[in-house]
Amino acid sequence: MADIAPDLKTPSDLPRNDTRTVGEALNTSLANCYALYLKTKNFHWHVSGPHFRDYHLMLDDQATQILGVTDAIAERVRKTGNVTLRSIGDISRRQTITDNDRDFVPADEMLAELRDDNLKLVESFRAVKEAAEEAKDNATSGIVDEWTDQAEERAWFLFEASRKGRK
Repeated sequence: MADIAPDLKTPSDLPRNDTRTVGEALNTSLANCYALYLKTKNFHWHVSGPHFRDYHLMLDDQATQILGVTDAIAERVRKTGNVTLRSIGDISRRQTITDNDRDFVPADEMLAELRDDNLKLVESFRAVKEAAEEAKDNATSGIVDEWTDQAEERAWFLFEASRKGRK
């Protein structure tokens, strides 16, 4: 992460090196949110099959929820005295969730991939939590719990929607 222009420095009582680590972890999670949002919308637009309506609506709801946390994450980055994402290129350099550009993805594969990606997002939120606790940044440590819970819930819904019956 580049040094911050003097005009952008946010006052904080937290040590600069510690908040830089928190900011980097937050920006990785933010990049993952944007990657997951776009993939979820892609699958929402392209889902087909006998459960089309249910999946289409669920994926739209999930995309809305994912996009809804992006501003809070970015603002938390700024509150810790760091700079946040600036472009699609910046997102692509930081994201750990892979894109899916296939022309056709069967619905069951869509659900499985999104489930796994939400669990990857949970991992990145846990890295934020760890960095925040090391920095004694209780505000970030507290707010990331809600984002983690939301991602876990999305993974659970995707898992349950993809079940094929009792086995």
